[in-house]
Amino acid sequence: MNNRIGRKIYYDKATGNVILDTGERMGTVVETTIDQDFETYQALKERVRDTVGVIQLEYGRYSVDFAQCNGYCVNPETLELEFSYPDPNATEPQESVYQKPLTEQLKETQQAIAELTLLLKTTMNGGM
Repeated sequence: MNNRIGRKIYYDKATGNVILDTGERMGTVVETTIDQDFETYQALKERVRDTVGVIQLEYGRYSVDFAQCNGYCVNPETLELEFSYPDPNATEPQESVYQKPLTEQLKETQQAIAELTLLLKTTMNGGM
């Protein structure tokens, strides 16, 4: 059995704060259920289950964002992961600012550039 299992991120539904990140696993590993995780992990045993949400990611999803961030949470309104990234120019500690994953922002920017480039070419060719 050579599997790749993505991380599960358990979070407080009210605040979005991460309670537990199971991490990614590969090799001779078996996928666990949410029930098994609640029985296994102390951080989950201590919680009322109805107050905890979970996001299951595919293996490798947001790996660049996790490697470069200095924190992450779940937006309780959108239920999407948000990351905080360190400011490379900061000389003193900065307050965390959570935002959409940079990898998604980059894809959206590339898509917008492609659409604008097409629009510009169409306009320059007289709308043909």
